[in-house]
Amino acid sequence: MAFQDPSHSSVCGSLFGGPDLGPKFFCIAANNAATAGSSTGLGTASGSSGPAAQAGGPRHPAALGGGPGGGATAPQQHNKLASETPSPADMEPDRPIGYGAFGVVWSVTDPRDGKRVALKKMPNVFQNLVSCKRVFRELKMLCFFKHDNVLSALDILQPPQIDCFEEIYVITELMQSDLHKVIVSPQPLSTDHIKVFLYQILRGLKYLHSAGILHRDIKPGNLLVNSNCVLKICDFGLARVEELDESRHMTQEVVTQYYRAPEILTGSRHYSSAIDVWSVGCIFAELLGRRILFQAQSPIQQLDLITDLLGTPPLSAMLSACEGARAHILRGPHKPPSLSVLYMLSDGATHEAVHLLCRMLVFDPCKRISGRDALSHPYLDEGRLRYHTCMCRCCFTVASGRVYTRDFEPVASGRFDDQYEKTLTSVWQVKELIHRFITEHQQGKRVPLCINPQSAAFKTFIRSTAWHSSKVSKKEER
Repeated sequence: MAFQDPSHSSVCGSLFGGPDLGPKFFCIAANNAATAGSSTGLGTASGSSGPAAQAGGPRHPAALGGGPGGGATAPQQHNKLASETPSPADMEPDRPIGYGAFGVVWSVTDPRDGKRVALKKMPNVFQNLVSCKRVFRELKMLCFFKHDNVLSALDILQPPQIDCFEEIYVITELMQSDLHKVIVSPQPLSTDHIKVFLYQILRGLKYLHSAGILHRDIKPGNLLVNSNCVLKICDFGLARVEELDESRHMTQEVVTQYYRAPEILTGSRHYSSAIDVWSVGCIFAELLGRRILFQAQSPIQQLDLITDLLGTPPLSAMLSACEGARAHILRGPHKPPSLSVLYMLSDGATHEAVHLLCRMLVFDPCKRISGRDALSHPYLDEGRLRYHTCMCRCCFTVASGRVYTRDFEPVASGRFDDQYEKTLTSVWQVKELIHRFITEHQQGKRVPLCINPQSAAFKTFIRSTAWHSSKVSKKEER
């Protein structure tokens, strides 16, 4: 069951059928995990170190009919106590559960408590200064995040001596699937599903943007979900702090093509958080229609599909476009907008749904709705109600009824600070800083973990990550 209260029926009861995480992986005893020749992979360290609908303000769930009680049913646990003797199947690694922009994610067992967690390996970190800075940025972000709809670091594995320090392992919460797998599955998606998913995406995005962070790769595969429909934004390999100086150029090698905003497709050298909102709009349409909205073979064809739907943009919307892209759009016949086709996505494409979708899919980023304002749209009132009635961790139930938080969509405590990057001038300097950052991050916490390189499971893990690393093209970014 995903969420249920006295006035609402169950929604996500069978969202994921069958076992989700496969065979057990790295089930080990904490007291002998670091022994050389052990058959396990993780060990404890030896020592501690459109339409005219009006969008008003968000409405309180209690005012929308939320009753007392309710509670999210926890997903089925797929873990084994560390003290149990692992079977041969337990000593073999699962298949990788995800490939990020710059890393591979596996499902493992934390030997300290027996819980299943996600282990992300960041390989070849110190190849060049750009790679070093990107990894350091992602690490600091994962440790900075404190939000229920944004994935954050639970721990970082203890690094070796700095001379042998070449890769980083980050532990995060393990989620059961991602939104892409849900969309392409035969599992029916109701309007309630879509509203709850979209609400959580925008809730997490508001938090990121309030910290000045652009995700730059929002897509269904980077939205992790559990069988109780809780959603978290993940994979910050391409994320960066928003550049406030419009004269500073930003890389265009960002965002998976199908979810790439028009300003990037037209070669704009500067962009804002609006690119993430465009991506969310594409995902919203994909949830409604169960197919990719703009699916082309090349960026030029991608841009043509967008203008087929939105119409030929005015010159004022292409001020930042490169000359070639502007000429390509203007040399073709004038296209009228055909937004009415959005009503044909599915029965769930109601008047309110299409209105919000049209506010997200705006060619001109200056006129595109923000994530904060999108959360105030009436279409998301039901999603807010369901999430805070029985899914969130910020509200709770007492004998007299539901106690709601005062801030349904919290912002970051402050802007993410990236000023340190201006002082980074060499690979060795960044390597020392990352090594010190991880060591200081572990102080005062649980016994740190490290990798046992002699284990059979670890060797299999390395083979899979090496294969993926050879397929990933490194993206230059400023």
